[in-house]
Amino acid sequence: MITRRSILLGIGAACATALPGANAARAELVFNAMTRKWENVDTQRRMYMRKNPPVKFMRRSVFVATKETPGTIIIDSDSKYLYFIKSPNSAIRYGIGVGRDGFGWGGTVKIGRKEEWPTWTPPAEMRARERANGHILPVSMKGGEDNPLGARAMYLFKGAQDTMYRIHGTNQPWSIGLNLSSGCFRMMNKDVVDLYSRAGVGTKVIVVGPGENAAKYIAAPGVNPLMSIFGG
Repeated sequence: MITRRSILLGIGAACATALPGANAARAELVFNAMTRKWENVDTQRRMYMRKNPPVKFMRRSVFVATKETPGTIIIDSDSKYLYFIKSPNSAIRYGIGVGRDGFGWGGTVKIGRKEEWPTWTPPAEMRARERANGHILPVSMKGGEDNPLGARAMYLFKGAQDTMYRIHGTNQPWSIGLNLSSGCFRMMNKDVVDLYSRAGVGTKVIVVGPGENAAKYIAAPGVNPLMSIFGG
């Protein structure tokens, strides 16, 4: 069967064999770019077809091994999970959406302030970046069901400085488990409301960035079926 990928492979192979040296290398770059473009289109199509994230990203009580103080938040960017530590051996695990390629980050910060149904004020650089891509963002948008920040927002600070990153809800629940944001961590609204009720201003937040090993902070996470059943 002729597929889009076989067509692209044929184009790439033909270019690479017909053009020696630097031209062949350029043909390979073009082929790779075409492949990524089609893959991105397919990813976007699949994302919009699903209304909710996969079951594995539903909120769970889990067993863990950690030395972090109860009340600490640990974000594992690669696995797309946020953990609220309850004890050295237990945590609540939430599915999250994280930063897209080039927007991931790591470090230790804290919750500097909290807002219910927050106003969204996209930074000037974000508005400029999106405008260049043909998307016009508002200077400010009041909180509500259509607001990208969802039902709650927890603002992440480094010392007294706002990092401009947030843990927040979303009006796009299908995006949980994906790399789509500009560095913020998005949660389903029901989950961010739950976390908001548990994490106060001053809460320590450890962000384990892309490619980093979260086992340094939290190890052997696994679902605790009894805690899940009885809401532990």
